[in-house]
Parts: sequence; structure tokens; C-alpha cells
Amino acid sequence: MLRVKQLDVLRSGKRVLAGVDLELLPGEVLGVLGPNGAGKSTLLGALCGEVSAAAGEVSLDGRALADWSGPQRARRVAVLPQSSTLNFAFRVEEVVAMGRMPHDTGRERDAEVVAEALQAADASHLAGRSYLALSGGERQRVHLARVLAQLWPGSAGQILLLDEPTSALDPLHQHTTLQAVRAFADRGVAVLVILHDLNLAARYCDRLLLLADGRPHLLGAPEKVLQAEPLKAVFGLEVLVQRHPERGHPLIIAR
Repeated sequence: MLRVKQLDVLRSGKRVLAGVDLELLPGEVLGVLGPNGAGKSTLLGALCGEVSAAAGEVSLDGRALADWSGPQRARRVAVLPQSSTLNFAFRVEEVVAMGRMPHDTGRERDAEVVAEALQAADASHLAGRSYLALSGGERQRVHLARVLAQLWPGSAGQILLLDEPTSALDPLHQHTTLQAVRAFADRGVAVLVILHDLNLAARYCDRLLLLADGRPHLLGAPEKVLQAEPLKAVFGLEVLVQRHPERGHPLIIAR
């Protein structure tokens, strides 16, 4: 289990996260919401060890995250950043295979995992193409396949951290991406995903953390968090909240 206790983060002397308490639970998708500059990406960076805490602690299975070696951590925690820079003409399969680097499972098994991860990310048809020839949305799906391959097939004790994985995607692939994420959680993986689309968060997340000015504003089930009052307080947005007519989760409509 990945746990955060009273986490504070400073940047250039300014406190950008303060008083964050959080547990990522096996089999759960935890969505993080908040306006630009709320501290969402900073929180993800702290959870994977890329951002240092000024106070508090981040622990994995009761052991400080910093005490885990790089290979140990990489077999347990996979991270999809907001943007991934890759300026070499690798084939798509080679990019996805980078997710297998922490493992020693052999070329044949790695090739099987790459194919399965590409299928899960709805990107099998991109196999054989140069990464540099892909559109932004296609690249995003290839990188999703890469982090899925890193943890494949997914099990309890693993952590998947995703920073806006749907930002460059068309509506169909926003859903296929989050369906793949949901399937990983259903195998026991603990997932944290940063989203801006409130209705996607309502549909796919088990719990939501609403951040404002680097502090937790509200944490709970979508039915608790996605209400008119907290959304107005955090986003300054007037909304109507209804129930989805088929699925029953909150449906957010801007006034």
C-alpha cells in the first residue's frame, strides 16, 4: 500500500502542497481533481519519489519510498507523466518494451506482454510504425501501453500513477483508456489518475480527491465530492448535478 502522511512540498520557498493524507488502496481507482496549479502533478511526483517532501512521509508497504531501490520500485510502481519526450525514431513496440526493463523475463515473454499491453491500450494497429510519425493522441496511447507493460498483467501490491492520460485523446479513446485503467484496478492494482473531466471521473473512479491551492478540499466517493457547493468553491463553476439515467453516477452539467 502506498501511503502519504501530512505531506508538505516546497518549491522556490513556496508551499505548493500542504497537509496531504492519503492511502492508495488495492483494486481502487482514486481520481485527483482541481484547477490548474492546485498541486495535482506535484502530488503525483511526490508519490513516485521524483519530488522531495519538505515535511511528512511517503511510504510503500510501511517502508519509506526513498528506501526502495530503483529496480524494486519500478517493479511495483509505474508512472505515466503529463508529457513524455522521445525524439528518436523507435518503433512502437520498442517504446512499449521499455516498460519491461525492470524485469528479467526474456525476449519471448516480453514480446507477448508488449502485444497484450498494446491491445489493452487499443493501439495494436500502431505496431511497426515509427513513434515520431504518430499523432499526439497515438503517442499517448503508446505510453499508456508502456506503463501497462511495466506492471503486466497487474496484481495487488502494484501502483499505477497517471497524470492526465486522456488529455490528447478523442472521446472514444478517453473511454477505452479509462476502461483499461479500470481493468487493471479490477486485478488488484491501486490506481491514482489525475483528470480534468468531471464526468469521466464520476464514471471510472471509486474515490475522488479535490485539491485547492495545494490543500485537500474534499476526499470521498464521487457522490460526495461531485456536488454543486464544493465544485463552486474549488473551480468557481456553477453546475447542475444529476444522476446518470443508466449508470446512476453523478452527471455534471455546467449552467
